[in-house]
Amino acid sequence: MNFNEKLMRITEKNNSLLCVGLDIDKEKMPKFLFDSRDNPFLEFNTQIIDATKNVVCAYKLNMAFYEVFGKKGFDLLEKTIEHIPKEIVIILDGKRNDIGNTAQKYAQTLFDVLHADAVTVNPYLGKDTVQPFLEYKDKCSFILCRTSNPSAVDFQNLTVSKTPLYQMVAQKIKEWNIYGNCGAVVGATYPEELKIIRKILGDDIPLLIPGVGKQGGCVEKAVEYGTNSAGNLAVINSSRDIIFAGNNEDFAEYSSKAAESLRNEINTYR
Repeated sequence: MNFNEKLMRITEKNNSLLCVGLDIDKEKMPKFLFDSRDNPFLEFNTQIIDATKNVVCAYKLNMAFYEVFGKKGFDLLEKTIEHIPKEIVIILDGKRNDIGNTAQKYAQTLFDVLHADAVTVNPYLGKDTVQPFLEYKDKCSFILCRTSNPSAVDFQNLTVSKTPLYQMVAQKIKEWNIYGNCGAVVGATYPEELKIIRKILGDDIPLLIPGVGKQGGCVEKAVEYGTNSAGNLAVINSSRDIIFAGNNEDFAEYSSKAAESLRNEINTYR
């Protein structure tokens, strides 16, 4: 089963385009977890997963929030991934890329060691540095195309022969999609660009769409412009609004309600 098939199955099963970002942060987590728990971060993640697993299509783990803990962080990453139900898509967000063998080692770590279904990849170095990720034909490489941060315009809007760079990246993603395992990262904070990119990419390439919630992206436009003609192949990510919805011992219940609410809101526009 390839990535798109896995994504479509869980999208249908949970009736969901929602991805929850498991971006752990001690400053935002419930304080009681650090009073007596042996592994408060793992307990936090497992409770969030158990509370939301029926309303999501994916979980996204931003590598930075785990790598900061060194060896313990890698162990936490592995144990969190092990706790995620097998049918749910796992995205490791590290925005990796480098030349030659280095890119290959990044791909091996993320796909073979950590068993990700998908990763985020920076295209700036060109096709040969993306190719090692694409050799994992049943996985997905979400290639940065139009990111959600404000200063994305510094480079991504620059024109080359009158064409904005982000559109040229989208065209390259479509060109590189030989194995049907390319995806694109496109922020919900730039809806008009999202609309253009979906038109360039067509119906068969999934989009990872961050930026709803705290970053201010519009859910309605993320769905309208980000999904394909069947209303699928969009993974709409929310992290802080869901995982930090509660701050007491019932925090997971609040996360469950927040995830279900956003899932349902997304579905009203499909």
